[in-house]
Amino acid sequence: MTKPPLPLDNTLDVLMRLADVIESRKMGDPDTSYVARLFHKGTDTILKKIGEEATETVMAAKDMAAAPSDENSQALVGEFADLWFHSMVAMSHWGLSPRDVVAELARREGLSGLVEFAMRKKD
Repeated sequence: MTKPPLPLDNTLDVLMRLADVIESRKMGDPDTSYVARLFHKGTDTILKKIGEEATETVMAAKDMAAAPSDENSQALVGEFADLWFHSMVAMSHWGLSPRDVVAELARREGLSGLVEFAMRKKD
């Protein structure tokens, strides 16, 4: 049912190429570019898309939990991809990149989730 994972050594490269595409399109024509349309409509639209995609991801995960299958697995992966994409649009909106998120994940690597959460509460 589950496909073997793809090599991850180029994951950041893929994310950075996608970030570059988002950057190149954000000031484009909203009539011909979905990314430009999101930026043209503004912050609320960008954030609403993240909420919509997060909800769709949760629903796909619930479908997968109820009935594991290749079809439901692929649907869940697709929803995660949509969520990541729209999150990257939001990152671009605030001048952030995948490198920023990966650096934060690297900083947290090896920390207990409970310890890391407690550290954030102190700040």
